Amino acid sequence: MTEPIESASDDVLLPMREVASLTGVNPITLRAWERRHGLIRPVRTVGGHRLYSQQDIEHIRSIMLWTSRGLPISKIGALLVQQQNTPGIAASGSAEAPLVQWQEAVHRATQAFDGAELERLHGQLFTIYPKATVLEAILLPVWRSLVSGNAFGRRSQWLFLDTFLRARMLLRLQMNQSNGACVLLADGSGHARELELLCAGLSMSNDQLRIEVLGTGQPLEELPLLCKAIQPAALVLWVQVPLQADAHQRLRALQMGVTCPVALAGDAAAASSAGLRGSSIAILGNDEASILPRLEALVRGTLQI
Repeated sequence: MTEPIESASDDVLLPMREVASLTGVNPITLRAWERRHGLIRPVRTVGGHRLYSQQDIEHIRSIMLWTSRGLPISKIGALLVQQQNTPGIAASGSAEAPLVQWQEAVHRATQAFDGAELERLHGQLFTIYPKATVLEAILLPVWRSLVSGNAFGRRSQWLFLDTFLRARMLLRLQMNQSNGACVLLADGSGHARELELLCAGLSMSNDQLRIEVLGTGQPLEELPLLCKAIQPAALVLWVQVPLQADAHQRLRALQMGVTCPVALAGDAAAASSAGLRGSSIAILGNDEASILPRLEALVRGTLQI
């Protein structure tokens, strides 16, 4: 093992092979992040060998986290600058810190009932981050944090944020309307709020899928009426709590009453699968990474159930 080298500022510098072993990122990728994207800036020895500081290693770990969440590499440079220039982020040494700061900014704007600031933050977030990160790591955590608690003004803050987000998510869903296959999304457990359904629909939508979100309170027994009229390519039921035995029976009856494939998605989708064994109802999962490819396969008719 090569001995670490100390710089003039007493910062320990490590050679590329040790950084690759420490982070799991191969040397080819490390060079690309440096040369092509300018995300890391190792120093060079007289012989031209790269040496990486602790800050370089923290940046590499941040890049790994953000890319694993679907953030385009072209967007990461600005986040690294923010992480370096903001004392609270730099001190934390964590790639989670920018997300927490965005949450705090949304929370402050909500507490101040500042719609203009919420609009600005909303636009910036969807420009910088993939929609799954914006929804699940920033906006929904703030929204959920305001649901509970009896402090004076808290209910008004939640209503203010809820109204704002429902309007913006619905607008984004409408803007995402494409010529892709129509998929109906409905509350399957009776526990979803409208914003949660809208966010789920937005996460599922892409160029190949056009998601139509049905209102909360939609009776399961009447879904065949909508499916007959709309002729969707699939019907997805969003379930957030495990379904009881009577709900399993209702879903089996629903599946027999429609001609399109039926699927469950959401936090309790997997937990509800045992009671549906033997049926042709698909289980899509509970996050964008698992739901989207399975839903696309379901629409194509290639998903193995």
